[in-house]
Amino acid sequence: MSEFITIGEPVVTFASTDMDASLADTINYTKILGGAELNVAIGVQRLGHTADYISQVGTDPLGEYAINTIMSHKVGAQYISKDADHWTGHQLKTLVSKGDPVTFNYRTNSAAANLSSDVIESVDLSDVKIAHMSGIFPALSLTSRQSFRRLMDRLIENNILVTFDPNLRPSLWEDEATMIETINELAGSADIVLPGVEEGKILMGSDDPEVIADFYLKGERTHTVIVKVGPAGAFVKTDSGETYTIAGFKADHVVDTVGAGDGFALGVITALLEGKSLKAAVTRGNAVGALQVQTPGDNDGYPTPAELDAFYEGKGVEEA
Repeated sequence: MSEFITIGEPVVTFASTDMDASLADTINYTKILGGAELNVAIGVQRLGHTADYISQVGTDPLGEYAINTIMSHKVGAQYISKDADHWTGHQLKTLVSKGDPVTFNYRTNSAAANLSSDVIESVDLSDVKIAHMSGIFPALSLTSRQSFRRLMDRLIENNILVTFDPNLRPSLWEDEATMIETINELAGSADIVLPGVEEGKILMGSDDPEVIADFYLKGERTHTVIVKVGPAGAFVKTDSGETYTIAGFKADHVVDTVGAGDGFALGVITALLEGKSLKAAVTRGNAVGALQVQTPGDNDGYPTPAELDAFYEGKGVEEA
């Protein structure tokens, strides 16, 4: 069994190779695999930790590609089921010279959106130390929301530390009010919540990091809130009242911001798995996020231990 687990939808992405072309005009694509929670699992494994991934794909070629790619990253695929009645989620993505890419999703009624909560009962959590939960999977459908809640309940029953990233995807939700209510409710079941300042505006009406932290510290189980403040780094507040900001790292060049938030999460998670301090964990989160934005793929920038050490050395930082 693995020391880390997460649940999500593997998204097969047809990424344009035509710079700044619209999706209507693009004729050249490369096929890659992403998905926020999968990105975290890949990064956790790349930094030397075992990871399992819960999901469901179709019995189509994209599903086969997804499983083969996940296994190539050495992420555990034993909890990925196959659904002959629904397709594997996929999307189109533009290539842009600046700003965020445009995506067009084919995820409604996908295989992952139809993952039954019965599957959750078979998951062995005996060796899991940390689980990462995201606001994307419960957005897919009422079925996925039920499965998400069942996994959260089991994690709590087994006293497993849970990190939660709101990961807002408004287009996947039935309406904004449901998104806000559900995300904030789910966040309260997590030990560590990882919102961004822009998400704070939507979810609770403020982009002030401390106000955001105070809001989520009201959660039933939440003891730490780490608010991502972009290139400036991250603001941390704990239920003991401790507050501090960990400065971010300047990226030499920004290619694509996709996967930066997931990189932050996996940096925090892997450092905590190694028994490092919270400050060291947030520093690592900033480092992995900075590395990811310098690459074009969803998870290409996530480092190995040697690459992380080299990054720190280049920045004159010694990880505590």
